[in-house]
Amino acid sequence: MNLPPSVTERAYDRLAEIGAAEQGQALRVAVEGGGCSGFQYEIALDTPNTDDLILEGKGQKVIVDPVSLPFLENAVIDFTQELIGARFVIDNPNATSSCGCGTSFSM
Repeated sequence: MNLPPSVTERAYDRLAEIGAAEQGQALRVAVEGGGCSGFQYEIALDTPNTDDLILEGKGQKVIVDPVSLPFLENAVIDFTQELIGARFVIDNPNATSSCGCGTSFSM
């Protein structure tokens, strides 16, 4: 069953910490061609468009455009803090392989 991506509590908490909603911003998660493995994630604060899928939690929004949505079915959008830094990450079951940087994948 194909489900839209889900967003973890940590990701929503981080968006609240940086005050995204107060600035009228949402976390845009998009998939673009390119990167070391064929596709790459584009993650940035942006304003929602009328055709975006909007995922909401804790007063925050994560948005996905209709072109990227099929690539992100059943994916989990998370926020992680590691020694190399804090960042939003995508756990994508559709990706057959990914590169070390974590922002590029293939299907």
